[in-house]
Amino acid sequence: MTNSDAKSRPQVRYVTVEPEQEGQRIDNFLRTQLKGVPKTLIYRVLRKGEIRVNKKRAKPDYKLVSGDEVRIPPVRVSEPNTPEIIGRGFLDRLESAILYETDALMVINKPSGLAVHGGSGITSGLIEAVRQMRPDARFLELVHRIDRDTSGCLMIAKKRSMLRHLHEGLRERQIKKVYQALVVGRWEKRQQRVDAPLLRNELQSGERMVRVDNSGKSSITDFRLLRRFGDLATLVEASPLTGRTHQIRVHCQFAGHPIIGDTKYGDERMNQQMKAYGIHRLMLHAAEIRARLPDGEMLVVKAELDMDLATLLADHVSDTTS
Repeated sequence: MTNSDAKSRPQVRYVTVEPEQEGQRIDNFLRTQLKGVPKTLIYRVLRKGEIRVNKKRAKPDYKLVSGDEVRIPPVRVSEPNTPEIIGRGFLDRLESAILYETDALMVINKPSGLAVHGGSGITSGLIEAVRQMRPDARFLELVHRIDRDTSGCLMIAKKRSMLRHLHEGLRERQIKKVYQALVVGRWEKRQQRVDAPLLRNELQSGERMVRVDNSGKSSITDFRLLRRFGDLATLVEASPLTGRTHQIRVHCQFAGHPIIGDTKYGDERMNQQMKAYGIHRLMLHAAEIRARLPDGEMLVVKAELDMDLATLLADHVSDTTS
């Protein structure tokens, strides 16, 4: 083996957690540290105990504390000097989707079908595209995540101090997120709270599945009726009071009205029917986000749905809120 071969081999790394990283989950921390590594591989090394925090094994939901020493095993990452070049047309589309931007924060209306970051066979996601859009930005990090097939408001910090501030707001439940969902059937109640604990299972493939289970974590979502499309479908507003994985999707399923286009928790027959009407995506949209900024200003950003539901369904069913 040559010296150059030895140098190119991945080495064990020890990373000390900085104060602004406190409270971050270890799995999310590792995605930043191991850019280009598939998510499934990250969870595999966690399960095998190869990731150590202060010389102890760490579970994926462990929340980091300032000063923690994280042992990261040798894992080969994508070559940093060969990033995928993202097409100008796509970057222009994302540029037009920016809802709010300052020197410290960007809020973008993420398209459905776009992952928030690369990994698991996806070479580039939204954050990689934004870094290409803003090549002079010294710092660009996701404040939070939404599912690949969910559209809508997504915050990206452009300063570490803003990331730290908003992470604290998320931990303290001081940031409000409001979603819109098109669900199967006629949602009867104008306002309804679903209080059902959720249990998350991690499959061998790394895929996450969630179900209502009394042994799960407390999970609460408030729903409000927006518009009915006869007995076929209903547009509802969903405000999660807790932040569990797939919470709105599973709570809609539990309420008897799965989200249209949901291939994991939805109604396959209805999904096929809606494709004939022109709906080919998960109909879950992060419509609004409210956050207190460091200077005390209340930021309110809203994102319109990227399709006109009334137009899509008008030829097939009467539109009514009665």
